[in-house]
Parts: sequence; structure tokens; C-alpha cells
Amino acid sequence: MTTKNSSWYAAKPSIVAAIFSLAALAIIVIPLGENTELDLEVGDPVPFDIVAPRSQTYISVLQTDSAKAAAETSVSRIYDPPDTRLSRQQVSSAKLAIAFINLTRSDKLSNTRQKQQELTKLGNISLADDMQIQLIKIEDSRWIIVQEEIIRVIENVMSEPIQEDQMEKTRQRIPVLVSVELSLDEVELAAALVQKFVIPNSLYNEVATSKARDASVAAVEPVEQDFAQGQTIIARGNVVTAEDLEAMTALNMLEPQRNLFERYFPPFTAIILVVATMTLYLLRTQPSFLYRTRHMLFVVLLSLAFLFAAQFIIPQRLVLPFLFPAATLGMLIAVGLGTDLGLIVSTLFVVFVAIISDGRIEIVIYHLAGPMVAILSLGKAERVNSFLLAGLATAAANSAVRIAFRFNDPTIDVLGLSTLLGASIANGAISGALTLTGLFLLGYVFDITTSLQLVELSRPNHPLLVRLLRTAPGTYQHSLHVANLAEQAARNIGANTMLVRVSALFHDIGKTTNPAYFVENQVEGRNPHTNMDPQTSSGVIIAHVTDGDTMAKKHRLPTVIRDAILEHHGTTVTRYQYNNAIKLVEETGDEVDISKFTYPGPKPQSPETALLMLADGCEAKTKADNPSTTEEIDEIVRFIINRRLKQGQLDECDLSLTDLGKVRESFVTTLRGYFHNRLKYPSESTLEGPIVEKLDEPIEAHEITSSE
Repeated sequence: MTTKNSSWYAAKPSIVAAIFSLAALAIIVIPLGENTELDLEVGDPVPFDIVAPRSQTYISVLQTDSAKAAAETSVSRIYDPPDTRLSRQQVSSAKLAIAFINLTRSDKLSNTRQKQQELTKLGNISLADDMQIQLIKIEDSRWIIVQEEIIRVIENVMSEPIQEDQMEKTRQRIPVLVSVELSLDEVELAAALVQKFVIPNSLYNEVATSKARDASVAAVEPVEQDFAQGQTIIARGNVVTAEDLEAMTALNMLEPQRNLFERYFPPFTAIILVVATMTLYLLRTQPSFLYRTRHMLFVVLLSLAFLFAAQFIIPQRLVLPFLFPAATLGMLIAVGLGTDLGLIVSTLFVVFVAIISDGRIEIVIYHLAGPMVAILSLGKAERVNSFLLAGLATAAANSAVRIAFRFNDPTIDVLGLSTLLGASIANGAISGALTLTGLFLLGYVFDITTSLQLVELSRPNHPLLVRLLRTAPGTYQHSLHVANLAEQAARNIGANTMLVRVSALFHDIGKTTNPAYFVENQVEGRNPHTNMDPQTSSGVIIAHVTDGDTMAKKHRLPTVIRDAILEHHGTTVTRYQYNNAIKLVEETGDEVDISKFTYPGPKPQSPETALLMLADGCEAKTKADNPSTTEEIDEIVRFIINRRLKQGQLDECDLSLTDLGKVRESFVTTLRGYFHNRLKYPSESTLEGPIVEKLDEPIEAHEITSSE
């Protein structure tokens, strides 16, 4: 059974690391809400602003094709020069037609109707009935002038280039070219006949036109499209166009057809990097942390929660990524488990931010600088305003990053920069508020004691301290002295001073169960242990440890305080009672069971509880011995420290000999203040004669003899 438990204990870190890796991989690769690779088509409306995840320049095929099409249409159709043969041909045709008309007009045997029938034989020359009648009845002298004007106008019109698409415009211009000497009816007749012989004389040259257009298209340079990181591609509510789709394809924003290896390998590599780095850090600096299950779960679950939130907030957003409170993650861990751990977790979390944001360097630096400044400015976080200051520091760091990256950016205007700076400042406020809230919620769930909790517990109005003061005032004073003694020593060696102080205040609360059985609470001449056998006497004394743990548990004191109560005597022996027991059995030769006189322990597991043990022992012995010189105090402190070392009580805590030297010096300095030499004033019986008469006069210090 022990082997199984040992194997499970050793395997816990690996199991937690595996669970974290799988959960993180699932969060990164599984689509979550809007945080997916985009799957859009032309005509789809977009539900949120789509921004460029990085700066990139690419050749736009669509825009290049549009430019080529524009270049092709900009080249007009090419026509050959006017063909003079066509002009001569049309003039000849006009003359033949006029000759036929003259012949028809001169026929004396035909009437008008018959002449009209004859004119229809002109083929493509078709005139309205009124025009035919006018042509037949016009006077010969006027007809001669009209026919000469017809030939002249045809020659003039056909001498200019006439393209096929210009025929209508040319026909409309013919009446204007007819001589003003003709009457309106004659002009109308002449224009009608001229129009029948005007044809295009400049023909479309398809080969030349194609060559010119091909040359124009070939001269078009490929069109480059630039996108700056964070630039909006499509604003929310707009419809996707083909150009938008091309831009998102070039930026690898559309859902690609990737195999499993391409999809999982990059995030899996990043997760392995994070887990390996974190493991190496803990093995080198805090190996015991790997076996503190609650604390490991606190870091793992908190990191996964922030990773989950980041998947919704950071990708494909313009302003929201700068509101994501990454500093809260680092501050919660720093306050609960230590500054160094908070810094390393925040730094490694940036790896996930880089993956989620597609490597946007601005966001990566933003979520690295802000949390680091927040953690370093937070300090011990013993007051609420510490979180306010940390939030302000975060806002300042965030704003500095925004200015460094965007102040000279030509793609952003004053409004855009102001919006981003406002988000940076809001991020600081949100981070500070969430950290303060999270400490109250998470501290009790994961049994993590924060400085704020310790400050609250140190208040004298705590029910257990009030009970200690009322029922065991001597123990209360003893606890205060031990607290001051241990706190100063903790400060000198860099231990948690507030934890040491609070532990000292509560370490003897179990004595309130039987206060009269402890010397500091006894009235002179009344010692209940006098009439008790050694084992019972020892049991009453040892019980104050277990009774204290029970009371602490009932009042929901943090585990670290309960540990201090159980560990402050370690596994030492109530030596006085044990020696008395040995004396009682000397005559019978029986053996004394030392376990009946031994505290249950365990031995101190941390520097803080070790300091409490040493301070408790030094304070008690100096009270008993009442030393009068610094040398005597130093001798007592050395005796207690050396005794605990020989007993092995300090074997399981992280205190070096150098630390113990500093602790000894601190104890001596503090105790010297408690047990300094005091001046002994002369008693009233010694004040006789003239001395009594001078009592009303000031007494100088040199006139009073020392108690020594």
C-alpha cells in the first residue's frame, strides 16, 4: 500500500502536466465561438471587425486583372485611313443613279405613277412617295442645280474618314453641308439622295487593334496590396467582396485545408516548450511545489481559464486584445504563490498569446511588459491600495508599448491612437480589480494564503485572539513577544514576515482550553501539575497543539497557520515530565514510553515555522532565566538553536547556517530590549532625614542607584 501511494505521489506532477498539455492543445486548436479560422464567401456579412494579424505585402491578382482590363479598354479601336476607291465608287454610283433619274424624268409617255414605279428600279435607293413626286416634278433648271449639289456633297463627305460607328452622326451632318442657295424642299431632297451613297470608308483594323491592346496590357505592372498589422480589412456588418477574400487568403486567415500534422504540430510544440521550461524552473528553484497538489491545480486551472478567455478576445480583433487582463494571471499567482513564480508563468503565457494572435509582435510585447511591471510593482500586497498602484503601473507600461509601436504609424490617426491608449489604461484598471476580486474567491478554494488574509487575521478583534486575551492573558502576552521576536528575524533572512507574525499570534490558542495548566497563566503558588502524574501532565501540555489545530480548523484558519500550530514544537519531548517519569520507575526498573511525552509534530517544514519554534523557545527560556546581560541572552539563544539542531528539528526546513546566524543576532537584539537593566528606585524606608525633605526637588539620574 505504501509503495502504491509513493508511486502515485511521484507520478502526480507528470499527470498534471499531461492534463494541462491536452487541455491547452484542445483550447488552441478547437474552434471556439468567433475565435476560428474564417470560413467566408463572397456576399457573406461579417459579424465582427476583421483585422490583419500581421503586416504583409502581396500581389493582388484581382486588382492586377482589373488594371489590365482597364488598360485594354483604354485602347480605342484602330481604323485604316480613308479608302479613296470607295469615294470614287460612290460618286460614280451617284452619277449613274442621277442619269437613271434623268432618263425617267424625260419619259413623255409615262405618267407620274408610272415614273414612280420606274424609280423603284434604282435598287438600294428608296425614297418616300412625296420625295419621288418632288423628284419627278422639280423643274429641270432647279434639278440641274440639285444634282450638281448632290455630287459635290458626296465628294466632300466621302473625302473625310467615315467609321462604321460614325455613320449616324455623318448622316445627321449632311443637310448642313448642302448649299444655302437651295430651298428647304430641295435641301431635303438632296440630303435624302446623298445619304443613300455615303458609306464607311475607314474600316476597322482588328489585327492592329489587338496588337495595341496586347501591348497596353503587357505594360501593366502587377498591383501590390499592403496591409499593416491591425489594419481593418472588413468592418463589421459589411459584405465580403472578392478583393476582401483575396486579402484574407493572402494573410492565411481563411480556413485552410490542412492535415493533422500541420494543424497540431505548431501548438503542440509550443505547449511542450512551456511545460518543459516550467518543469525545469520548478525543479531548480522550488522542487517541493511539484507535490503541492492544490497549488499546482491553482496555477494550471488559472492558466487554462485565461487561455480559454484569450481565445475569445485576442484573435481577429482590433481593440479587444489590448483589454485582455493578462496581468491578472501573473498578479494572482505572484500574490498567492510568490513573485518569481508569477513572473515565470506570465512570461510563458506569452507563448500562447503569440500563437493565438498569429505572432502579432505588438500584442506579444504588450502582454509581456504589462504583467511584468504589474507583478514587480505589486510588492507584498499587504494593502488594498497596492493593487491600485499595480493597476496604474500596468496602465503606464501598456501605454508605453502602444506609443512605442504606434506613435509614428502613418496608418493610424489621432482618434485611433487615443482609442488604443484608452484601452491600455482600462486594461490596468481591469487587471487590478480582477486580481483583488480573484484573491478573495480563489484563496479559499485552493487554500492559498494571501497577505491581505494575513493582515485581516492579525487584527486583535479576531474571535480566537479575543478568547486568548480573556482566558489566557499570560499566553496572549507571550504570543505577542514571540510574534515580535520572530518577525524581526524573518525580516533579516527574507522570510514571510506577516506569515510569521500571524502564526505566532495563533500558535498557542490551544492553551485556552486549559489555561491554568500553563505557567504564564498561573497564579503564584497554584500549579495544577503538582498533583498529576508525569504522563497525564505531559498529555495536558501536548494537547494544546492538537486543541489549537481543532480550533483553527473550526474557525477556518488557513492551512499554513494550522501547520504552524502543529509544527511549532515539532517532535520535541516534554523533558521535565519525561525525567520525572524516569525517576518514578527507577526503583521498579520499568521502561518509560517516550512517545507518550513527545509532541505529535511534524517537524517544521518551512523557514517561517522554524523561526516560530526558535522564537517560542528563546522567549520562554529568557522569561524563566531572567538574564541581565547581553552575553547571558546570547548564551540562551545559542543554547536553544543548538539544541533544536541536535534534536534534528530543523532538518526539514530550508534554513541555512548563515540564516541561523542572522536569526541569533536578531533574537539577541530584540530580547535585549525586553530584558535590559532597569534602574531601582530607593524604597520609602531608606528615605530619611534630609533626603525626605528633598523629595520635591528633581532627582538626577546619577543620584539613583542601579538595581544591579
